[in-house]
Amino acid sequence: MGAQLRVYKRRIQAVTATKKITKAMEMIAASRIVKAQRKVAASMPYATELTRAVTAVATGSNTRHPLTTEAEAPARAAVLLLTSDRGLAGGYSSNAIKAAERLRERLAAEGKEVDTYIVGRKGVAYYGFRERKVAASWTGFTDSPEYSDAKKIAAPLIESIQKDTAEGGVDELHIVFTEFVSMMTQNAVDGRMLPLSLDESEDESTEKGEILPLFEFEPSAEDVLDALLPRYVESRIYNALLQAAASEHAARRRAMKSATDNAGDLIKSLSRLANAARQAEITQEISEIVGGAGALADASAGSDK
Repeated sequence: MGAQLRVYKRRIQAVTATKKITKAMEMIAASRIVKAQRKVAASMPYATELTRAVTAVATGSNTRHPLTTEAEAPARAAVLLLTSDRGLAGGYSSNAIKAAERLRERLAAEGKEVDTYIVGRKGVAYYGFRERKVAASWTGFTDSPEYSDAKKIAAPLIESIQKDTAEGGVDELHIVFTEFVSMMTQNAVDGRMLPLSLDESEDESTEKGEILPLFEFEPSAEDVLDALLPRYVESRIYNALLQAAASEHAARRRAMKSATDNAGDLIKSLSRLANAARQAEITQEISEIVGGAGALADASAGSDK
């Protein structure tokens, strides 16, 4: 019985140590969520105004730019998938991967070939294990991305969409990331970045009774688009990276809180088993003492006779 009690005590000590680790990780993730949220909020005004500027240039000129013009028969698309570098975040990366798989199937059903670009070790490991081709990958910054990381990612994507499909270029650029809604809700979403869709902007302006102005550009509208659209892609990718980072921290906090709660429940269960084993051991010892005392009493009575 003593051996069983020692086993319970060792398990309680091990689970208690694990609980301390998961609690610390939960608190670290909670503190990082606030910083990530601030970065997301700070990046929104720039991204919004840049989108407006690009839309104004595209709608205010008759220039047919490759980054704003729909291909007549799109045959190839690039998909940028954002996952995490580290685990212990619940289904964060797997949900993003599933969203990318659904997008890939949809594009394939439309007759388009797909080039996959991946951010994060989890996504790279998933595609590597299945021996799937990846056009390019980046790792090491998913929990705290910088604008320089977005520029590094955007460069080959912009280059690929500027090329002809016969030279290995693509007609469309899509992104899959986890959108941060709240501390408890993060959704894996996909969206098309390029070619830039102008229909919604034109429809909104028409509903409001606004007349789209005509602009004169110096040196030319095409040169302005050449300068603005790379910044647009970089800002979209940077905003997605920030939202993904906030979502990753929120998912990790939720996973670690669940692990901490489960560890607490397991400690309670093991403590009850240990108390039951201790009580059984005490009861057995009392029984042995009472039995021994009775045997001595019987022996003494027999000797007196």
